[in-house]
Amino acid sequence: MRILFITSNRLGDAILSTGLLAGIVERDPLAKITVACGPAAAGLFQTSAMPNLERLIVVEKKPWARHWWELWKQVATTRWSMVIDLRGSGLSQFLMAYRRRVFHGSGSSVHRVIVLSQLLRLPPTAPRIWIGEANHKRAAKLWDGKQPVLAIGPTANWGGKMWPGERFADLAQRLTAPDGILPGARIAVFGGPGEEALAKPALDLLPPDRALNFIGKLDLLDLAAALQRCAMYIGNDSGLMHLSAAVGTPTVGLFGPSKESVYGPWGQKTAAVRTDLSYDEIVSAPGYDYRKHDSHMLTLSVDKAQRAAETLWRYCQDDDD
Repeated sequence: MRILFITSNRLGDAILSTGLLAGIVERDPLAKITVACGPAAAGLFQTSAMPNLERLIVVEKKPWARHWWELWKQVATTRWSMVIDLRGSGLSQFLMAYRRRVFHGSGSSVHRVIVLSQLLRLPPTAPRIWIGEANHKRAAKLWDGKQPVLAIGPTANWGGKMWPGERFADLAQRLTAPDGILPGARIAVFGGPGEEALAKPALDLLPPDRALNFIGKLDLLDLAAALQRCAMYIGNDSGLMHLSAAVGTPTVGLFGPSKESVYGPWGQKTAAVRTDLSYDEIVSAPGYDYRKHDSHMLTLSVDKAQRAAETLWRYCQDDDD
């Protein structure tokens, strides 16, 4: 049984789709899977730890949608048991496939993990990151492990979703203060390549003796292994937020101009806290323009984010007991 799994170019969407992929593997443990995805998400699947992976195809976007032609040439000679296309490309119509499942997007407020599982009538399966032993070993060398680590993700792919860096720094220092939930913890700042300037406002205000800067310094699976070692993660709605939730780290996602009901972190040890303004109030306000990078997160106070983090922390502690 051979399955072609075409997933998103965006990291966050690709991570959420790994729940469907895990569900397929559980249902058909002998299936051979080819994953096609964009460069941003390719690192998720570049591991021998992922079961059933026969091939990974990185789809580089090209003018005039020629990337779909390039992908077709690589997969057209295979007779597929199933083609799952989460990008709604229509490619499956030109392939030899016994079954085709195409996702064209959803305007509902149902979480993306649930919507994707319905494509194959599977129960919702949590996103899963297949981390190799080498990744764990490299992550173990990043800090000594004697102190707990609070992870923060002050970046995002769009300025409108970014909570101010100074608020991240304030929150991190509150939570790691002597009377905080993680007294004396180190503070790790995570982000992707090229996001150094976005993270600088937060980094500049953190105590140098406790701050760890990992902006653009780790590949995806090393980053996943590092996040798994952290006591808690707090970050904007981004791929890193979903990565943290997928590896089981208690995760608080900060929301404003995106829907937490659809894109909130998935899992029992997660929480979403949003601005005082609802999604509809933000996007319907006069002058709203998704092309601008002004933050729409300013009505989320540090106090409110702190309460969300403390509530999740207490829940996780009670659950572990």
